[in-house]
Amino acid sequence: MEAGRQVLWLRTRAIAFALAVTLSGCQSKGSVSEALDPAAIAAPGVQNDAAVAGRAQATQSIGSGSTKITMLLPLSAPGATGETGRKMLDAAKLAMADLDNGLLTLTVEDTQGDSAHASELSIKAITTGAKVVIGPTELPAAQRIAKLSGPKRPPVLALANNFAGGPGVYAVRLSEADSAAAGAAGIAAKGSKKFVLLVAGSNGSAVEKRVANSLSIYGATLAVTIPYSAGDGGTKAVTDMNSLVDAPDAVIVASGDDSPLQILAALKSKGIPGRTIAVVGTNRWLERPIEPLFEGAYIATLDPRETGPIADRFKTTYNYQPDVNVAYAYDMVALTAGIASAVGPDGFSKQVLENPSGFRGSTGLFRFRADGSSQRSMPFYRVEKGALKLVAKSTSGF
Repeated sequence: MEAGRQVLWLRTRAIAFALAVTLSGCQSKGSVSEALDPAAIAAPGVQNDAAVAGRAQATQSIGSGSTKITMLLPLSAPGATGETGRKMLDAAKLAMADLDNGLLTLTVEDTQGDSAHASELSIKAITTGAKVVIGPTELPAAQRIAKLSGPKRPPVLALANNFAGGPGVYAVRLSEADSAAAGAAGIAAKGSKKFVLLVAGSNGSAVEKRVANSLSIYGATLAVTIPYSAGDGGTKAVTDMNSLVDAPDAVIVASGDDSPLQILAALKSKGIPGRTIAVVGTNRWLERPIEPLFEGAYIATLDPRETGPIADRFKTTYNYQPDVNVAYAYDMVALTAGIASAVGPDGFSKQVLENPSGFRGSTGLFRFRADGSSQRSMPFYRVEKGALKLVAKSTSGF
């Protein structure tokens, strides 16, 4: 087997064997009452099978192994959403070819990019014998599944953006909270002690919690968290910061869906960043072109070099360049294949999936936490002359 194909599989195999997990029973064989609380399933607005059957792409089955995995992707959704779903499908096919070894049957269902239909398909997968569900990509559907309970619910590896996770429903993608926490830790490791968090949108509590926990490891503190709205240009938040905190060592800007440019302009008007005050950005900044106002900011994000072996093979196989969506999909299929190989079809327990040593994939080293969030070991960069300059390499552990 080629070195690039071994990376995640060997890591998973070693971890799973080291755990020596005592497996306890099988997943649901089809009884709704065993998998989920029946009273929690019905929800207004969920479409039935007959209403969507004419629009959906046909169910696809890849492999013929005994371990049943369901993957939920927006294959027939319009625009960029559908394009992402189809890229993820190609990634899943590549992972199955690389790592399955005849152990998995991967059933791919089309959510059409519709959250209600994605919820319905998720419930169907959970209650009809899937050992693991990969997806959905729709945030409302992932959030709904995280609220459901059941004694034998299989794990869900959710692919939705900005999903915080829930017990047994794991957030796969790098979140802004994780990026902000890692960036703050990178500055704290250099001796900074007092931090301010400026956070946009409604995800402030999740970001605040992760940042505070990360800083505590280094004896640093989050002096204040200040929510802000893109509508006021960030001026009020920066003014409030100056009145509340005397001489912070660093300011973290978690801009969410919005551009960080307005609040960066407001900070610059106060001489921040400067010789004694650093600015920490997040992975969400990099969804846009790097602007001059980003100059000097620090950002922790995924290492593009990790995807190299898979990216090259993907490009050769499908004749187009992969993106991070491809990497996430490949890693989750590879992870399930590795666990099935190492522990068996009933090995998808909390002990295995939440192993603190984590797993290494094409998105780097990651682990799942008991609350469903993910944590990643990432490189730490500084924006210099319009590009990311490496400050610290990825750590080898957590």
